[in-house]
Amino acid sequence: MNARVGLGFDAHPLVEGRRLVLGGVDVPFEKGLSGHSDGDVAVHALLDALLGAAGLGDKGFHFPSNDPELKGVSSLVLLGRVRSILAGNGWRVVNLDATILAQRPRLEGFIGAMRQRVAGTLRIEEARVSLKATTTDFMGFTGREDGMAACAVALVEAA
Repeated sequence: MNARVGLGFDAHPLVEGRRLVLGGVDVPFEKGLSGHSDGDVAVHALLDALLGAAGLGDKGFHFPSNDPELKGVSSLVLLGRVRSILAGNGWRVVNLDATILAQRPRLEGFIGAMRQRVAGTLRIEEARVSLKATTTDFMGFTGREDGMAACAVALVEAA
């Protein structure tokens, strides 16, 4: 089997006046993540993990933050494009694992919906998608609630 692993990471500041989108799901909170797109750190980390595993660059190469067509775009749209890029280069997703770092809000009630959205967008079984959330016990920018971050690992195989 020709398989490859990729690692992704993303972080965005929390700001007033934006909705909070994580894993493609709207999460009720008083702040949202700043970004050119919807600021979804979980999906952004997955994008880089998938592209990196296939040796196809990173999200900034494929989806530059100065592209006006991507302003406010759903990160799930970008994930769907990455699925097509992978398929066009002979790769398919084996599995994904991501962790969201956020002091608040509590995310356990949203993880199932996030997994469904990601799996549906990639057209893979939900069992192939693992998403988790953790705090940093009030340490660093996530602990101070200045922002959120996510890290992800992806395994792809030759189609």
